[in-house]
Amino acid sequence: MIALLLALGSSLAYGCADFLGGLGSRKAHVLRTVMIAAPASLTVELLLWPFLGASFAPATLAWGAASGVASAAAFALLYRTLAIGPMNVLSPVTALVSAMLPVSVGLFQGERLGPAGLIGLPLALAAVVLVSAGHGAGSARPSRSALLMAFGAGGAIALQLVFLHQAPTDSGVGPLIVGRAVSSAVVLAAAGLMYRRLGSEKPAYAMSATAGVLDSVANLLFLLAARSGDLAVVAVITALYPAGTVLLARSVLAERIHRGQLIGLGTATVAVSLLALT
Repeated sequence: MIALLLALGSSLAYGCADFLGGLGSRKAHVLRTVMIAAPASLTVELLLWPFLGASFAPATLAWGAASGVASAAAFALLYRTLAIGPMNVLSPVTALVSAMLPVSVGLFQGERLGPAGLIGLPLALAAVVLVSAGHGAGSARPSRSALLMAFGAGGAIALQLVFLHQAPTDSGVGPLIVGRAVSSAVVLAAAGLMYRRLGSEKPAYAMSATAGVLDSVANLLFLLAARSGDLAVVAVITALYPAGTVLLARSVLAERIHRGQLIGLGTATVAVSLLALT
């Protein structure tokens, strides 16, 4: 139950971070937004170090660095995928892949689910797709290259989560610090190489920094959830993050929640209840 609540918190934090990051990216080039969000996220993790502890054994450094590279790749592939579009088709593909790979890894490593979990897990995967899909998802067909990039983005997100899970359980926030430092370095290097293409627009500093803080909180909650529960369950609950984005868009931007998304939110509620019974 603790792992489930932590995973739900991680999902909500990821959804809020994506919402704010998306708003911030409307004002300036996405790399300008990430250049603020990534250091803000790293700052939070460094502040947590004295309270939660951190060790930097070779395994921690290796898995943390791997998660950082995967995180940087996820940013690049995800935003490129959504730029190609259509978003309403590619977004649920990315979310589903990001859930399926950690689930497969968890089951391969010997995790077992009870009868309620065997029903709740596929329901949660279906909810991931439903809450991610917007209006008119069937109105456009993505190209083969766009679909391949969507799978790549989902795979990169999934690898980030799996690598964090593989880090030693006694490493505290060490893997998060290493991962965020590596991803920040990659992002800053990319921004330096593309400096002339970034434009002159100033980013939304407060919004971007808040997105980074929330992303750091989401990573921490996922790590704690994965250490206290099954990766298969934690990953699929975390992948419900589009639900938070959808609800925020409805309350802040007055965007309409479509029938499929409402069904997805209801399905997610049932799925979480069943997984709690396991």
